[in-house]
Amino acid sequence: MKRDERKNKPSPARESKRPLRMNLVRAAVLEVYAAARSEGQLADRALDRVLRRERALFSGERRAVGEAVFGLLRQERRLDFALFGGDPPRPAPSFLYAARLAALEVAEGAAPATSASALGLPASLVPRLERVREPLPAGLSPMERVALEGSLPDFLAERLVADLGAESALGFARAVSTRAPLTLRVNTLKTSRDALIQRLAKEGLAAKPTRLSPLGLQVEERLNVFALPSFKEGLFEVQDEGSQLLSLIVGAQPGERVADTCAGAGGKTLGLAAQMGNKGELWALDVGPERLEELSKRARRAGVYNVRVKPIPGDATADRALKSLAGRLDRVLVDAPCTGLGALRRSPDARYRFEPEDFARHAARQRELLERFSRLVRPGGRLVYATCSVAREENQAVVEAFLAAEPGFRVVPVREALPPEAREELEGPYLVLLPQVHGTDGFFAAVLERVG
Repeated sequence: MKRDERKNKPSPARESKRPLRMNLVRAAVLEVYAAARSEGQLADRALDRVLRRERALFSGERRAVGEAVFGLLRQERRLDFALFGGDPPRPAPSFLYAARLAALEVAEGAAPATSASALGLPASLVPRLERVREPLPAGLSPMERVALEGSLPDFLAERLVADLGAESALGFARAVSTRAPLTLRVNTLKTSRDALIQRLAKEGLAAKPTRLSPLGLQVEERLNVFALPSFKEGLFEVQDEGSQLLSLIVGAQPGERVADTCAGAGGKTLGLAAQMGNKGELWALDVGPERLEELSKRARRAGVYNVRVKPIPGDATADRALKSLAGRLDRVLVDAPCTGLGALRRSPDARYRFEPEDFARHAARQRELLERFSRLVRPGGRLVYATCSVAREENQAVVEAFLAAEPGFRVVPVREALPPEAREELEGPYLVLLPQVHGTDGFFAAVLERVG
């Protein structure tokens, strides 16, 4: 970079004080939002594409674009109710999307007339925008209230009320209409939690210990943590606190034989490796070789070298590929593919892709995977079944069907497997995490022991 370019380049401190160029922000928001809602693109990918192109946006504006896009996705149905009442909106998408963005700005404190004018909306819409801050009507049914508070389709709201109860379903709906916390997991192969807090502070990032996971840190400030030297050195991973607990209840010990059977890119695999102190065999199994390649890269950064990566077929021929591991493993984690209902805070556009048949389709696959991977567990070994869903059909029902067909396994009460920090708040046969109660994503896990 030339000297005069360095001189004119704004520092982060100066940049943070610059007023947002809202015309540029709004244009980018509407482009990304339309790509997600009209074209079916994944919102995070559409956002990344637009921000890569719009190089003139400075960091504060880029954050504002992302926050507005995801705010629209999380609150869409509630905004429509204020704008159009109970009738589904029928205006052209360009008008509808601009009206929703104006409603979001008003919900966050903007003057209705100002937002309407800036987005080219008629003055006749201002009285509707003023309704955005009003509470929902008192006469709504539990299902209707859950659907509006969480911007959820009716069938999904009905399922949540049936599975969680009206009060808990409403709390869940409100929680998934907010932004998820940024949570880190300390890599104990390289540092401790206290040492990482101090290191992050030197890098300008304040972090505090999580409540339930002894390995977690919660970060309030929204920074690109992947650019920090401490991340590049492998001192931490970005991982939800609930996801950290899933790894911890596996209870992997140094020198054991362990498998993460739906490993993906390896977030939980790396946590298991740290528990094992890099000693023993840790098998990372997945049907996606490209995801396992990403896991290998992450493992190198984290200083993990006891992982054995093994791609497996996605059909019944997987049994042949797993024959050498049958009955030999001390611990097996089955973090099964699921609807992702518990992670809507992180993937807010997913709520618009749900179909009623998704739950039965996933449950059938989950039962198949649990049966297949249970064969890898030795007598006395531990099998952990987990999802990032809160739907009973994907969780308790899958485990109950498995136990009915496989009497050689028993349920280990989750309290016996949890770290001490979490035992007071989490009881019962299974691990059930809810965002409105525990501050984590929604997770389920069952700890099973092979007794015969």
